[in-house]
Amino acid sequence: MNKLFFFLVTVATFAQVPAGYYNAATGSGLTLKTQLATIITNSHTDQGYDAFDAFTASNDLDVYSNYENDNSILDIYSERPTTADPYNYTPITDECGNYNAEGICYNKEHVIPQSVFSQQLPMRSDAHSLLPTDGRVNGFRSNYPFGEVGSNLVSQNGISNPTLNGSKLGNATMSGYNGTVFEPIDEFKGDIARIYFYFVTRYESQVSNWSSYDMFNGTAGVALADPFLDMLYDWHTNDPVSQKEIDRNNAIYNYQGNRNPFVDFPNYVAEVWFPALSVHSNGLESVKLYPNPAQNNLHFLFKDEISNVTIFNAQGQKVLNQHLDTNEGSLNVSNLNSGIYFVQFSALNEFYIQSFIKQ
Repeated sequence: MNKLFFFLVTVATFAQVPAGYYNAATGSGLTLKTQLATIITNSHTDQGYDAFDAFTASNDLDVYSNYENDNSILDIYSERPTTADPYNYTPITDECGNYNAEGICYNKEHVIPQSVFSQQLPMRSDAHSLLPTDGRVNGFRSNYPFGEVGSNLVSQNGISNPTLNGSKLGNATMSGYNGTVFEPIDEFKGDIARIYFYFVTRYESQVSNWSSYDMFNGTAGVALADPFLDMLYDWHTNDPVSQKEIDRNNAIYNYQGNRNPFVDFPNYVAEVWFPALSVHSNGLESVKLYPNPAQNNLHFLFKDEISNVTIFNAQGQKVLNQHLDTNEGSLNVSNLNSGIYFVQFSALNEFYIQSFIKQ
């Protein structure tokens, strides 16, 4: 596996986590994953498949609150974050129904196709992995894995490709996989990734039986096949947790009793799947980087005198190393490609890590 490089830069929670909910999550690696599985399984009360529709309508679970805020369905397959949406759906009223094109009605999308687990409960009704989406795009995606699409797009009747919000179906470009995949827009790739991380954790005891699905590797531990694990990690880091996900996680907790740990603590992804590459930093509040995102120069302010600074890219490759004798200065990052980077400051025999985005 081409493991990705990740520094644990924060342990701060982003959501309203109940006191003590994660007290038993004390390990690392696959031990931590099993501990999380126990927590979110024991607190999960299945509400049944049909209850999800009314729950969606009566809560802000999947109704606009972070985009148009017009009480229509938030559909990741039709949402255009910066321009007008091609169509909107009213909860319950516009639920499918028959459709032969986009914009007719919405239905329930199983982010992990329900054929993978033979439509069994509680997987089928788990609100964390159910999303309301346009019926035709849902059918277009079908049971294909999620992935990154190249230039060879699939053609089907009654729908354009890319779809009206830019999602697309076609040949995979990920290293190690060459099948047909479905790619959502960048705005929601992190959402999809964290749903997958939740799902293979919540159903750790069953996922090894689902090896016929290309995204899974037939094991209970790592669970995700290498090309997809690397890709989902990229999606997770490039599209951080949004307020939409926080609101949804809190609502689902009130509905079925369990939470998505990877929304509450995004660093769990690295701690579970890449523990050997995780570095816990101390005194993070002592490091200030600005501007972030950066274009040409990245300024830093540190509490102590720095002896060395190193920048790594997301693959763990060292792209800059500089000896310093100062606690304040700037780094020229103009020659770096756009993406996420990690800065390691060395001072007083300690290492301090911060992340930044290069535009």
